Amino acid sequence: MLNNEFIKKIPKTDLHVHLDGSLRLPTLIELAKKEKIEMPAYTEEGLREKVFKKKYNDLGEYLHGFMYTCAVLRNPENLERVAYELAVDNQQEGVRYIEIRFAPQLHMDNKTMTMELILESINKGLSRAKKEFNAQKSVVEGLEPAFSYGIICCAMRMFGASFSPFYANFYDLHKFSHPMDIIKMGALELAKGIIRVRDDRGIPIVAFDLAGQEAGYPAGDFIDAYRFVHKNFMHKTVHAGEAYGAESIFQAITELYADRLGHAYYLFDKDKITDKDIENKQKYVDDLASYIAERRITIEVCLTSNLQTNPNLKNIKEHSFKKMLEKNISTSICTDNRLVSNTTVSGELKLALENFTITPRMLKDLLLYGFKRSFYPGSYSEKRKYVRSVMNYIDQIMKEYKVV
Repeated sequence: MLNNEFIKKIPKTDLHVHLDGSLRLPTLIELAKKEKIEMPAYTEEGLREKVFKKKYNDLGEYLHGFMYTCAVLRNPENLERVAYELAVDNQQEGVRYIEIRFAPQLHMDNKTMTMELILESINKGLSRAKKEFNAQKSVVEGLEPAFSYGIICCAMRMFGASFSPFYANFYDLHKFSHPMDIIKMGALELAKGIIRVRDDRGIPIVAFDLAGQEAGYPAGDFIDAYRFVHKNFMHKTVHAGEAYGAESIFQAITELYADRLGHAYYLFDKDKITDKDIENKQKYVDDLASYIAERRITIEVCLTSNLQTNPNLKNIKEHSFKKMLEKNISTSICTDNRLVSNTTVSGELKLALENFTITPRMLKDLLLYGFKRSFYPGSYSEKRKYVRSVMNYIDQIMKEYKVV
């Protein structure tokens, strides 16, 4: 097994990390007291015991903590602070590129908390952390790669009027519409908003995502929103295959133009296929996996999170990541939620190395996929230059630690 020092030093990415699931626990406690948010405990030990556990019974219990984290993130100062701290936490463990995702509409009221202000606040925190890190002599002199970031905005697969002041107003304005039609309109409104903010304010919003409860809310319901961002040159990622199987993943790729997939845990589970017209389920799964591999559609793998939210996954060695490696699928190791899953990128990488057969060549590819398949906020030429600096540094570190 590679040592912790190497794992920390080697340049890494996190392409799938939720802002509201990745607060520092002391910060959450401090902000909850300041904002007078009622919580089941106000100590780290108490919250680890009652909310942010090592193991969860199901996805519902896993998601319970978000009601507290979202509650403290409804003002600009708090958003800026947690974004800054998240960037710094990543920098301190050797992560050089992150894409922070969150759902703006969960924090909006369209009065004091507009979409523009929310995105500007988060960008301000990330930008400050980036400038501080990149001012280091070793980065300035080109001896090691710079730190960079992008912002991903999530539409919610399902929301109710109680989810946020914005959603309450949105339901009230569309009181004669079917709830599913309101959810679709919410996604399209977000898509239009983030394109406008990106173009008018220069904020590095790099992709559109679909998050939330997958069961009962198929990807195909959100075609209009994804078509809009697709036509406006924005990257797309989709939470898919987290609760459903291959059909959901196929839909995300073909109907929502997905460049990457969040989780795709059930990609190889032919028993998850429900379409009666698919007679040879094994062939369907094999063909889809081959298609994903050939097109280099990268899967954002979140090992600990999947272990915590899938009761059927008893042993991490049984995770579908093993088959993804065998099929030569482009994958990137991610945290999902640093607080809720009590993890780090280094911890996830170590977990992968301890439980799966990963050669030095495969390790290098795994690290590079994160940079190559990122939605880097710059031109293609700028991205190539950045990735080249990372490749050179990876080679240098692997040589230094004799990882060959």
